[in-house]
Amino acid sequence: MSYRLVFVEDDAELAELIRDFLSRHDMEVQIEPRGDTALATITAAKPDLVLLDIMLPGKDGLTLCRELRPDFAGPIVMLTSLDSDMQQILGLELGANDYILKTTPPAVLAARLRAQLRQHRPMPPEAPALAPKKFGQLSIDPVSRAVTLGGQAVPLSTGDFDLLWLLASHAGEIMDRDVLFKAMRGMDYDGLDRSIDVAVSRLRKKLGDNPSEPFRIKTVRNKGYLFAPAGWN
Repeated sequence: MSYRLVFVEDDAELAELIRDFLSRHDMEVQIEPRGDTALATITAAKPDLVLLDIMLPGKDGLTLCRELRPDFAGPIVMLTSLDSDMQQILGLELGANDYILKTTPPAVLAARLRAQLRQHRPMPPEAPALAPKKFGQLSIDPVSRAVTLGGQAVPLSTGDFDLLWLLASHAGEIMDRDVLFKAMRGMDYDGLDRSIDVAVSRLRKKLGDNPSEPFRIKTVRNKGYLFAPAGWN
């Protein structure tokens, strides 16, 4: 995973050296040399992390940190040559997440930046729960994997439930046997395996379908199977 950083630093040579090193560690660095224009740069760039020097032209890094913190949710790291306990305390009090000296070896700097980025990694959104499907008297709940027909529970094996859910998710559509086989088995249909046909026959039996003239899970000759939405009333 690649991260975007804005490095506010007026020492062009140092900034270039650090940018080149961090670029080899999946960090894309944009350099901003002035404190009084840094806020606009950071707002436009929307970086994952801001790296701040303290001694800057136009506006110092501590002031910039204080102004940036209310609106920037990512980590702010002070990178400075000022080895002072009071400066470190002040930086952290103003909202910085870490305070690193410029004499720190580049590999250690990269590791500490990555640690901050990991801690502030946004949580992926939860996948929405699949809604139950209902067709007349048939109800299928994908979360509990429960099936009821006319208010009575229908016990199904894992494979049978998966096949029913796949067919019901494409209600009214003809599902090609090849497509069903690949979805259920994870491989292409060889033209000989009849396991899908057997599973469909088993479903029909459990769901009260007519085996000789099915009206709920229909056979479409030379094409496949069709889950009939109106067959469950």
